[in-house]
Amino acid sequence: MTLPLTVLDWIALGVFVLCWVVYALIVDRIPSIRARSVIAAMDEHRRRWMLAALARENRIADISAIGNLMSSTSFLATTSILILGGLVAMMSAPDPARRIVAILPWSQVPDELMWEIKIGLLLLIFVNTFFELTWALRQFNYTSTIVVGMPCDPAAVHHAEVAARLANRGARHFNTGLRSYYFGLAALAWIVHPLALLVASLLVLRELHRREFRSAARDALATREIS
Repeated sequence: MTLPLTVLDWIALGVFVLCWVVYALIVDRIPSIRARSVIAAMDEHRRRWMLAALARENRIADISAIGNLMSSTSFLATTSILILGGLVAMMSAPDPARRIVAILPWSQVPDELMWEIKIGLLLLIFVNTFFELTWALRQFNYTSTIVVGMPCDPAAVHHAEVAARLANRGARHFNTGLRSYYFGLAALAWIVHPLALLVASLLVLRELHRREFRSAARDALATREIS
């Protein structure tokens, strides 16, 4: 079966994949680049948090903070399920949604097969989002168990390191889930026009880079600036 994608569709889809996959590989897999990100800065702060927790007998505040992380992660995971439900409805009853697309300026109304391809891409993105966020949720849950069981002994550094590694892994998957949300919004633009997908992908890439490497939050959290 020949896919009904035009050259412009293939180019836009290629840019989309490059923006998402290559950016994630560079930022997450190259240590020298990752070390300059807000993600790496927060990793160090979570490690300091767990080391400080060793000296506390009462860890209600620590568990409450982990609970807040779990709540936000759970909210986004639940939202991704709702989005998947809406996408399945759009797949099974495409005509009402295609009529809405038809009234948008400069839109290209996809035929039935093209509609299924575009909605299928969104389904794949948000299935990945759900798995990333639920795995982050489980790791934050594991972290809470480790924190409760840590001895009240500043010398028990190993326990704090284990808790910090779990919390950092959970945060990494949470961040990956957030990226899926961002690129899911970019993929939504493909329904209107392939050029919209191309532009949206580049805008999302620019915004992710700004927030992770050039934001005021990143500068505030950089460990070298904290005594």
